[in-house]
Amino acid sequence: MDLNKEQLHELCEISKKAALSAGKIISKHQGSKIEVHAKEGGGNLASCVVTEIDLKAQSEILDILAPTLEKYDLGLLTEESTDDSSRFDKDYFWCIDPLDGTLAFSRNEDGYSTSIALTSKQGVPIIGVVFNPRSNSLYSAIKGYGAFKDNTPLKVKTGSKDLTLLYDHSFLKHPEYENQIENLKLNIKELGLENLKIHQLGGAVMNGISTIEMAPAIYYKFPKKALGGGSLWDFAASSVVQSEAGGYNSDFFKNALDLNRSDSTFMNHNGVIYSSSENLLKIIPPLH
Repeated sequence: MDLNKEQLHELCEISKKAALSAGKIISKHQGSKIEVHAKEGGGNLASCVVTEIDLKAQSEILDILAPTLEKYDLGLLTEESTDDSSRFDKDYFWCIDPLDGTLAFSRNEDGYSTSIALTSKQGVPIIGVVFNPRSNSLYSAIKGYGAFKDNTPLKVKTGSKDLTLLYDHSFLKHPEYENQIENLKLNIKELGLENLKIHQLGGAVMNGISTIEMAPAIYYKFPKKALGGGSLWDFAASSVVQSEAGGYNSDFFKNALDLNRSDSTFMNHNGVIYSSSENLLKIIPPLH
């Protein structure tokens, strides 16, 4: 079943309502003492933590999206529930992270958000909605119809001579970290850029979107054998918002993101790149 323009806009509005409603729950608890629990995840701490707020936000989102599952015969994949494999059976599925950047949220640091995407069975994100409770900003996009921030068109910013490298905690611990930084500092000269600025955010979702607002900017995660590297729900919504705003995203090998991976929900197999322009790809140092 192909969704028409009217249906896509209806589903986008519903997902915006869900993100805002979950965001109210998150905002209410910003800065308060939160009990953090362990869960099964990847090889890094960020993928192995959950709070009561994640669960409350998810419940709120599912309550609002529930009628669409039957009306449009949609599947569902959400971080804090077991994967029921409906994403392989339905033409489209909701891909939800109720609170991306849980670790940052628990530490009252920037970088957490709510992320909701409608993704095709082929792994192509069609709708992306992200709410940032820290700035009270709502990002949304429908593939082919542009990206918006608080209902204003969102476009890549230009003019800066500084390249911003966005990163999360795992990047600092990578054995290639120092080599990557040194080579980036050398490579930016080729594009007429002058300085490399590094900026840390807690969650993958806001790192990806921030490549648009802090352009020229890049954010990337290396492929690795161990499970981790973010999950499908970390990149589904942000990738359509970022690309519709004029950015570029792919796996580390410049292929389309595999956003309905059959054997796992993790993205470690091929890594991830977000860039404010495709031209910046040439300066990312290869892995040794």
